[in-house]
Amino acid sequence: MFDKKDLEQILDLALETGGDFAELFFESTFSNLMEMTMGNVSKANSSNVHGVGVRILKDTEEVYGYTNDVTLENIKEFVTHLSSSYVGNRICHTKPLEEVFYPNRTPVMKTPNSVSNEEKMHYLHRCYEGAMSLGKQIKQIICTLTDKEQNVIIANSDGVYAKDTRTNCRIGMNVVASDGTNMQSASNNTGRNMGFEFFDQEDLFSFGKEVGESAITMLDAKEINGGKMTVVVHHGFGGVLLHEACVHSLEATSVAKGISVFCGKLGQKIASDIVTAVDDGTLENYWGSLNVDDEGHVTQRNVLIENGILKTYLVDYRNARIMNHPTTGSGRRESYKYSPTSRMTNTFFINGTSTFEEIIQNTEYGLFAKSMGGGSVDPSTGEFNFAVQEGYLIEHGKITVPVKGATLVGSGAEVLMNIDMIANNLTTGHGMCGSKSGSIPTDVGQPTIRVQNMTVGGRGSC
Repeated sequence: MFDKKDLEQILDLALETGGDFAELFFESTFSNLMEMTMGNVSKANSSNVHGVGVRILKDTEEVYGYTNDVTLENIKEFVTHLSSSYVGNRICHTKPLEEVFYPNRTPVMKTPNSVSNEEKMHYLHRCYEGAMSLGKQIKQIICTLTDKEQNVIIANSDGVYAKDTRTNCRIGMNVVASDGTNMQSASNNTGRNMGFEFFDQEDLFSFGKEVGESAITMLDAKEINGGKMTVVVHHGFGGVLLHEACVHSLEATSVAKGISVFCGKLGQKIASDIVTAVDDGTLENYWGSLNVDDEGHVTQRNVLIENGILKTYLVDYRNARIMNHPTTGSGRRESYKYSPTSRMTNTFFINGTSTFEEIIQNTEYGLFAKSMGGGSVDPSTGEFNFAVQEGYLIEHGKITVPVKGATLVGSGAEVLMNIDMIANNLTTGHGMCGSKSGSIPTDVGQPTIRVQNMTVGGRGSC
């Protein structure tokens, strides 16, 4: 790899035609995937992605390109070609590069390349055994283990020089159950930004069993009758509601363009008084954590909403110029093939003062959304719809019969205002978030929350 002097020369070359900022993002990533279907390995893939992305800014204008030929001669030629997008004279030079130092929040003890395929098969088989222990109603089990080690070097003309290694390991499951007449599926995943020691700490048998139990439970579910009702959204991956319906609208990707429902609302009340929401990239070994973001800035804890008041947006370097807002360590990208933009890390509501039991006991009638499925959202309006994967009726303060076909419909702004109870049982779920700069690991999370007057779609009579 190049020394700092080489990188400074490349960056300075990028500024010859009037650009005022240049950035290099070097990446070398090794990824593996193993899939097991009904106890037998059905897929095994490995890949190595390497290259460099080059970004040049002139005020708020941007040109971006990438190449996987990382020889010094080619990169200089490539940068010269890219900088020709601007026509002008040099207005600045690259500052001497100084390395960014940070506490390592993503330590790894058992690297992916130290784990044999036999060990990986063992982890998957434990999940399979857990689901199969439930008996003949389990008809299909697909388990997938993915691991990735991404090594990055980021250098820019402001003098930033940062290096980081991100190691993500995750197991996902999909289970299909049938009683001979009905068929239902359930899915879940678990993962961390850490090594395979994570799986040694997890009870994968119980994990697989829980996914299977969810599929079996829903075999007896009746179609829910839709309408306005109280909805209790469970902890963990229930936080996808906050992630999709609310915080995407707080990303500078939308706000800087003036197309977010939360534009111009800093310091204003946008949520119930009991709501505090955070995006925190510093949490040790969390799925969405990073030591530095993909622009070389140290990640931080960003309090987005505090006691209902909007405190900050998530802002990357370029959009900070547009918005005149400080950067928040939120510049992220899938790989060197993408220019960075503002993205989430680990996003969640903080704990409230109620217990889960109190929330249920104080709900006369409503829907308990135990686990969430897929959905969609329009960041410009915050309007969303989400499928409920596993749901139950709440009647007279008790969770009663399972229901299916429930869809949560509404707007993020409306949901934030209508949260009237928050439990003290915060957990997180692990997902991949797709946006302008590709697909990245993000944690979503929350304690159990209660939302009043939510529209629930359904076509049944239950």
